[in-house]
Amino acid sequence: MVKPIYRSGDAGTEHPGKPEGPDDAGRAENAGKSGMNRSERAIRISLLVSMIVFAIKFSAWIYTGANSVLSDAAESFVHVFAVGFSAFGIYFSQKPPDRDHPYGHERIGFFAVGAEGMLILIAALTICYQSIKSLITGLEVFNLEAGAGIIFVSALINLILGSWLIRTGKQENNMIIIGNGKHTLTDVYTSSGVLVTLFLVSRTGLMFLDSLVAIALAMYISLEGYRLVKYATTGLMDQGDDKTDACIRNALDREVGDVMKGWHDLRHRNTGNTLWIEFHALFRAGIDLEEAHREATILEKKIMDEFKGNTVVTIHLEPEEVHIRHHRKYRDGDSSEK
Repeated sequence: MVKPIYRSGDAGTEHPGKPEGPDDAGRAENAGKSGMNRSERAIRISLLVSMIVFAIKFSAWIYTGANSVLSDAAESFVHVFAVGFSAFGIYFSQKPPDRDHPYGHERIGFFAVGAEGMLILIAALTICYQSIKSLITGLEVFNLEAGAGIIFVSALINLILGSWLIRTGKQENNMIIIGNGKHTLTDVYTSSGVLVTLFLVSRTGLMFLDSLVAIALAMYISLEGYRLVKYATTGLMDQGDDKTDACIRNALDREVGDVMKGWHDLRHRNTGNTLWIEFHALFRAGIDLEEAHREATILEKKIMDEFKGNTVVTIHLEPEEVHIRHHRKYRDGDSSEK
């Protein structure tokens, strides 16, 4: 059984198949800590700014009494709690593996993203309820131009914040940050709809437009919430990614030849920031253990270099002459021999 201790992406600095030394491991660990500190800083900034934006929008609703503004403020209120979930997820995901969690704690990120998606859906339902109620009972709005100015400022803040969060999340390969950035940008879209609504109401006097647009915005943000919940469910259920699977299979097929005769029982999972890959490799008859281990280690490095971020590859070595005898009956998830 071969299990590497180095990270992917080092092909330019290390000889293929060469494990990290103490200095290399230290650099990788420091790089990881630096990345996590950057993620922590991003989520803290997001939490602070989200509270400020909510206060701005809430004051705009008090100032105008518009349902569309209330829907925007409600979405921001939910967003504050969602960022709190995300902050906890990032903190908890940094805990190192232990006896109870040998694969680490990264999967908490799926819970955090799922919670954010659920809160978005709850906000959408709240907005729909309030808007339908206003359509029935009527609504009075006031100070629309001043309220529009306040909403515009909040939208601009969220546009800058959301774009920065998504960029930071992609750089750190952190879906919690990316999900938070997408949620922040939904605030921008809802605020844009509110601005259009306030303009139309002020020019036409058709008050029902306020509630109709609020319902439309609620339906839109519910779509983003659904996507986040779907991503979280997929991750928690260990659903395989087709692109990742194809990439691994292609890399393995390229290595089949004189030394490695085939492979089977491929399995892989993503725990958030780390991709775990394991499979059985069939080596030619008569190869000694040292040579097989060296070839397997080189293969691990090649597979790692196919992916960004942390990748852990575990290979079970098998000799060709006893393969059929030892595997008359497969018990693993993917038993297709190559």
